[in-house]
Amino acid sequence: MANINLRGLDASTLLRIRASARRRKLSVNRLIVETLQEHYAKGSQRFDDLDDLAGAWSRAEAAAFEAAVAPFGEIDASLGAQSGKPAARASTRSRARRTALDAGRS
Repeated sequence: MANINLRGLDASTLLRIRASARRRKLSVNRLIVETLQEHYAKGSQRFDDLDDLAGAWSRAEAAAFEAAVAPFGEIDASLGAQSGKPAARASTRSRARRTALDAGRS
C-alpha cells in the first residue's frame, strides 16, 4: 500500500473531516481512504439517487407516504379561474392501479 503525506490542509477542513469520521465511527485515515476509493476506484460508479430505498418501506410506511403526498396530485381550482382555462385534475389512475396490485399481494 502506498503512503501519502497530505500538506497544506486548512484547519476548517480538517475539523470537518474529523467530525465526519467521528460520526461514521471511522479513523480519519479510513475516512480519507474510503472517500478516495469511492471517487477514484477503477470501474466504480456511485449514483446519487434513491435506489437504496427501493423495497425498504413496509406497507404501512408506503401507505403513510402515499397519504402524505396525495395533496400534491390535486390542482388548485382557483388557478384555472385566474387563467381563464378550466382547472385540470391529476390522474390517480396509477395510484388506483398500485392499490389494486398491492391488494392482490396480500
